[in-house]
Amino acid sequence: MKKYTKALAGVVIGAVAGLAMSTAVQAADMVVGVSWSNFQEERWKTDEAAMKSALDAGGAKYISADAGGSAEKQLADIESLIARGANAIIVLAWDSGAVLPAVAKAQAEGIPVLGYDRLIEAPGVFYLTFDNVEVGRMQAREVFKAQPKGNYAFIKGASTDPNADFLHGGQLEVLKAAIDKGDIKVVGEQYTDGWKPENAQRNMEQILTANNNKVDAVVASNDGTAGGVVAALTAQGMEGTPVSGQDGDHAALNRVARGWQTVSVWKDARALGKAAGEVAVQLAKGTMGSKVKGAIKWSGGAKGVEMDAILLAPVPVTRDNLNVVIDAGWVSKAVVCQGVTKNVPAACK
Repeated sequence: MKKYTKALAGVVIGAVAGLAMSTAVQAADMVVGVSWSNFQEERWKTDEAAMKSALDAGGAKYISADAGGSAEKQLADIESLIARGANAIIVLAWDSGAVLPAVAKAQAEGIPVLGYDRLIEAPGVFYLTFDNVEVGRMQAREVFKAQPKGNYAFIKGASTDPNADFLHGGQLEVLKAAIDKGDIKVVGEQYTDGWKPENAQRNMEQILTANNNKVDAVVASNDGTAGGVVAALTAQGMEGTPVSGQDGDHAALNRVARGWQTVSVWKDARALGKAAGEVAVQLAKGTMGSKVKGAIKWSGGAKGVEMDAILLAPVPVTRDNLNVVIDAGWVSKAVVCQGVTKNVPAACK
């Protein structure tokens, strides 16, 4: 009996030691995959640097793939990340609906998925973004402050991105009363394919032509589309027309300083990338989404799916507080103030 007990104890101890060794190997070999929708955009390089730093601090290896603006390639990319041994996958979706089969495949293999910046509305997916409805409200508030009456155009984001509708919903919350009252007349409203500035410019040109240039304000949904809008307005000698944006792109902040863009709602990509890395490490280690630090229950998508989420707070940047992004080290004063010679804002003096 003693021999049997001793032998059994040896087996148990060996098994525990093996399990501990296996866990240690898994921790040492932890891999987080990132599927980028269109990495060529300046914005995502900032996100990636912060993400890599957080993953490194958490002991995880970073691997990635760039879909290059192709829904089909993103499906293949996610399958490739699974095959390369990802323990968790961060997905910046190009088309939030088209990506669902690949997300389901990852989940079926026990790999947690984090929807990054753009909603992937599916059970079990962790959602990390800024509060996009509030971003829309901020955009509309600043444009309305500058132009409380007149003809408004809305240049929205990509129809395939739920963020476009979240933003527009927030914009309308602020402007609906003035629209209903007749103080604001909506003379144009267009989605922007791929969020591309050239598509936004073309849409704005068409709206200007249709209205004989009688447009008093433009609520554009990000800095890329705002750039296209400003180009269309400038071609007609209409620079200075109130225009909104978001992301804190360097070129947009310079436009704010020049008076060509009213607001850029700053979403510090460094904070978002860092949070993504930290959350991904927790998920890769087996932490439930509901147990992730700072997670809330959120069900604001079109399908009403309840998801674990973290929504970071954005900051509206106007001529009055340009120092915020400069002091934070987001951008240099030289970049913000380049070419600013008239009506110089305080941050450029």
